[in-house]
Amino acid sequence: MEDNRADLTWEEVRTEHIIQDEWIDFRRSAYRLPDGNVFEPFYSFSRRDYVVIVASDCDGNYLCVRQFRQGIREVTTEFPAGGLERSDGREYAFREAAMPGTATSENGISEDALAAAKRELLEETGYLSSEWTHLLTIPSNATISDNFVHVYMAKNCRMAARQHLDDTEFLKVELRTPQEIEEMIRAGRFQQAVHVMAWLLVQRRLA
Repeated sequence: MEDNRADLTWEEVRTEHIIQDEWIDFRRSAYRLPDGNVFEPFYSFSRRDYVVIVASDCDGNYLCVRQFRQGIREVTTEFPAGGLERSDGREYAFREAAMPGTATSENGISEDALAAAKRELLEETGYLSSEWTHLLTIPSNATISDNFVHVYMAKNCRMAARQHLDDTEFLKVELRTPQEIEEMIRAGRFQQAVHVMAWLLVQRRLA
């Protein structure tokens, strides 16, 4: 099959960093389209990579958390998740040095994804697991953001500690059966798209 990506690539001709602090790089750009016309404004942002963990206990129940999500202004049910910590103090990576379409650890600046998954599971739920499987690393939202999500499955989790939450984290842990999760997804009450994808990946692997 002929590779015609060059015919589809947009060329960035200028960029304004509207907000660029330790939390986010929010940009307004102008792009030259494949037909030569220039389109603007196009808004995009950089945020840190993160992990999503589909974790089950020894009885086959799944660890879920309930917390408030500002985007939809609702309390959601979802899987444990969290960002990769960085040694440079920022909450996102500069991607210019990375190969297109690939995540990068930036020579140790960013925390290892599996280490982050284990840490987030313990901090958010108090559970540990020794059975981890990496399922997928994929752009979080390829249209407007350059960060990646690392999806993991953790089996036979066991309670090992109390929650250890960040100052802005207020969440409740719930154990849910597979049937309950399926019903919540069908009813629109499991409202994180990447988490639904993670659930489907786990079900395909276990089938």
